Parts: sequence; structure tokens; C-alpha cells
Amino acid sequence: MRDFIQILKRFIPPYKMRLVKNILYNIFSAIFGSVSFVILVPVLNILFGLDKEVWEPVPFALTQESLMHNFNYYITLCKSQFSPQTTLLIAGGFFALAALFKTGCAYMASYEIIYIRNGVVRDIRKLIYHKILTLPLPFFSEERKGDIIARTTGDVQEVENSIMNSLEMFFQNPILILIYLAAMIFMSWQLTLFVLVLLPVMGTLIGKVGKSLKKSSKEGQDKMGEILSNIEETLSGLRVIKAFNAEKKVERVFSNYNEDYRRIMNRLMRRRSLAHPMSEFLGTIVVVIVVWFGGILILSNHPVMEPSQFISYIALFYSIINPAKQFSTALYSIQKGAAAMDRIDDILNARSSIQEPSRPKPLKEFNDKIEYKNVRFAYRSDKLVLKNITLSIPKGKTVALVGQSGSGKSTFVDLLPRFYDVSGGEILIDGTNIKDVTFHDLRELMGNVNQDPILFNDTIYNNITFGVEHATQEQVEQAARIANAHEFIMQTEKGYQTVIGDRGGKLSGGQRQRLSIARAVLKNPPIMILDEATSALDTESEKLVQEALDNLMKNRTSIVVAHRLSTIRNADMICVFHDGEIVERGNHEELLKQNGIYAKLYNMQNF
Repeated sequence: MRDFIQILKRFIPPYKMRLVKNILYNIFSAIFGSVSFVILVPVLNILFGLDKEVWEPVPFALTQESLMHNFNYYITLCKSQFSPQTTLLIAGGFFALAALFKTGCAYMASYEIIYIRNGVVRDIRKLIYHKILTLPLPFFSEERKGDIIARTTGDVQEVENSIMNSLEMFFQNPILILIYLAAMIFMSWQLTLFVLVLLPVMGTLIGKVGKSLKKSSKEGQDKMGEILSNIEETLSGLRVIKAFNAEKKVERVFSNYNEDYRRIMNRLMRRRSLAHPMSEFLGTIVVVIVVWFGGILILSNHPVMEPSQFISYIALFYSIINPAKQFSTALYSIQKGAAAMDRIDDILNARSSIQEPSRPKPLKEFNDKIEYKNVRFAYRSDKLVLKNITLSIPKGKTVALVGQSGSGKSTFVDLLPRFYDVSGGEILIDGTNIKDVTFHDLRELMGNVNQDPILFNDTIYNNITFGVEHATQEQVEQAARIANAHEFIMQTEKGYQTVIGDRGGKLSGGQRQRLSIARAVLKNPPIMILDEATSALDTESEKLVQEALDNLMKNRTSIVVAHRLSTIRNADMICVFHDGEIVERGNHEELLKQNGIYAKLYNMQNF
């Protein structure tokens, strides 16, 4: 229950006025409900011929004797003017009217809770998505994508089904129970005192079973995260799975996950299914005991209740039993939803290892140079990937990075837009440390073209204009022409409005790469980062893409990670990386004369 209260404190405040209205409607519903049961007493007295004739009213007071006396007075008055049958009809009309107000207020309470429930679920999804966008790349290298998807979808759905579904019961049923208990005390405080001793015993027994639900629920949701991760990996690697005839292997892995999930959910559902029959049985036991004790009060030598009052009391008590059972069921659901909320909080409370500056410095344009000063970086504390790198890149120059895989080239360029933060040293743009600049201002100066072009399941137009506001059709077409993409775009079914499929799956590798270049051209940044943009292409596509890249790099500061050395012969400076260090630097001709690592790599590629 404490977890539930904390969730309410976090997400309910924006909807507090609707919550106040919900509580008021529930109070009125409970009041009208209890009034209808009190009216039932004179109706029963008329039916059984037990009503007492009272010819004088007494002053109004909120006491049982005063109210019942005046009830009997008005019934006597009514019977003297009309027949008993008409009096019964009139009393029944008041009973129906009270029921109408009760159900109307109950509907309005539900009406308000709908907005609260759906609003809270929307807010949670929005918070998760925003957090995912703000977390740095290192977080996602440690977490499985499938598990993050499970938390964003399945766990939020569980919170909706378990906790949000319980909101109405949580705010309605306690009010019903309290007001009905007040009416029961009004009718017989002795019998109600006896009931109040029994109800906590029932609640304690139900609560013991519910405590074990949270742990089992978290196990099940963790396992579902593993299942979704496995499915995501299977879809991503389907080509390799088929190529290596590994269908049975991956199917065995999935079956193990699936079977584990089945066992966990069986255990969870068995306990959850115990809630209703357990509360039903305990409720029946309580009713039997209450009827027995009430019988003693009626059949004693000095009865404290009339039979009609006792029947009305039992009807009122039954109205408490149902909310009490629903409340116990809600406690089970809340435990299950609290486990899902814990997993969601793992993301919401994740602390970013890369922080925005508290007092950022302005950096709206690039005028001079980029400087790496004694930069060190390690993904793990025990192994440096970059070791004391010092490099100056003047504006308008093209610097190429070459070297073996794992030598630190891609890490070098990932540090510039702060996808990762340096472990030591500093990176400066125009003399300003990039840690003192907002992410937006820093990344607004840069464009990226990667080895694997990231495109979205949208139109060609929207992919090119991604991240660029208010681009015109003419600007988009001009960017596509510079990227050698306009011609193939116009050959597609709907031109720039053609949807390219998941990750651009309807296009070839060269076409996807040219679209990503067009996107960078449209952004028109002063700094370009090209990470092996042609390494995965065939010769014809490489020629078109390289021409597009040459157009892109004109009059810009460019950092190029190159696999094929023929593509960077005209670079102003080539830096050769080896084991996290720059071991050679110079232009193409100078490095060939040194007859070092670069010359060896170049000769191997031209062998």
C-alpha cells in the first residue's frame, strides 16, 4: 500500500481537482445509498404490519429515536389520508429516488476517475520516452533494447491494468465502507462493534497472501523483458540465423525463456486467483457470525433491535461486503502494478553520466578551430581506448582518421558531439570546452554520416528534413541533387512522398547512404563527421556516394573516419591511429614518404 501511495503522490497532483470531485461524488453516492436502506425499515414495517401509529412529531435531531419517531409519524399521517398500499408505493418511490441519486453520483465519480486514470498512464509513457531521449549512449550499451521496450510497453500496461484500474475502488470503496458503517452504528452500535472486530481479521488474512505477489510479478516482468530482447535479436539477425542453419538453436533458447515465463506466471496467477474465493469464503463466515449475533440481540428477553431494522441492517452490511471484497482484490492488483512501477523507475531514476552544464556558455557558430588536448577515454576503468590524444583541426580543413579496427577512430569522433565524455583532458571549439555548452548548441554545429545510415519508416521527404524545421521542397530537392539522390528518388512510386520502410529497407545500401548525406546537406552544419560512410558499398555506389561526400565537404571542417584510403588522398591531414594513439600524421604524400604504418596499409589495399 505504501508503494501505491507514493505513486499517487507523484502522478495525481495535476488532476487534484478531478480527484476532489470524484471524492465528493462518492460521498454523495454513499449517503444516498445509506439513506435508501434506512427508508427500507418503514417499508418493511408496513409490509409486516409492525408499524407503530405516531400522531405527534418530535423536534428534529440526528438520533435514531428522533428520526425513527418522525418516520413513523409521516407514515401514520400518510396512511390516515391514503390506503396502506398507496403509502407503500410512496415509500417505495422515495427508495427509488434515493437509488437514482446514488447511481447518478456513482456514475459522475467514475466519469472523473476516467480522466485521472488515462491522464496518469499518458504521463508515465511521456516521462519514459523523454527519459530515453535524454539518457546518454553508454546507458543503452549496458541495457538490452528488448527489456527497455518491455518496460515502455508491457510494464506501463501493467500499471494501467493493475494500479489505475484500482483507483476507482481505492477512492470509492473506503468512502462507501465508512459511510455505511456510520449508518450501521446509527442502527445498532452493539452489532456494528461486533462487526468491526471481525473485519480486520479478514483483512489480515487476505493481506498475508497479497505480500508475495509483488516479488513474483517482478520476476515475470523481468522474464518478459528477456523474451522481447530475444525476439528483437532474432529479427535483427534473421539473415545470419538462416545462413548458418541455426533455427533450432535459437528456437531452443526462446523456448527456455518462454517456459520460464509460463512457470512464473502460473505461480503468480494461482496466488492472484486466490483473492476472490478467499474473500468470498471469509465474507460468508462473517455474515453467518453477524446473523447469529443479531439473532441474539433480537430474540433476547430485552431486544435492542426490531426484525425490520435487522433485515435493513443485514442489507446494509451486504453493501459493505462487496466493496470490502473489491478492496482486497485491488490490494492484490496494486502489488502486481507496484512491481511494474519499480521496473519503470529503473529507467526514470537512471542518472545520466553525461550532464548538461548548469551555466552554459553560448556557442552559436564555429569560427576558428577544434582542439583535442591530452584526451583520454576508457569504456572500462581498466583499459584506455584513447591515450593522451592532442590534435588541432582548423576551420575549413579536412582531417582523415585511419588505422586498424579497434584503434580508437570512431571513439575519437563520438567524443566531439558528447555521445561519450572524455575520461581525461578536454575538447575545445573556438577555445570553449564542449562540456560548458548545451547539447543542442554543440550538436547544432555538426552533421553526421555513418557507416550504417539510420533512416526511419517514413517518407523520403521527412527523412531528409529530419531535425530541420521549415524546409521548403526546393531546398530538399537541392540537397538531394548535391547528394546524387534526386534521380533515384524521382524513379520511386511517389517520389519524395514514398515511404521507405523500416530502417529504409525498401532502398539499396547506396541509396540509403545518399539519403543520409542529403539530410546532412540540408542541415548545412559547419562541422561534418563522416564515419566510414563508403565502406559497406559496392564500387558503383561508392563512386556516387563519394562524389556526394566531396560535394558535402566543400567549405566545411570535416573529420573523416576512412576504411578505404583511396577516398581520403586529398585530405589536408591524415592521422594514423594505433592502439589508442596517433602514431603518424601528415598528408598523403608525406605519410607515404615516411614508409610507416600508413604506407603499409596503402600498399596492402593497392596490391
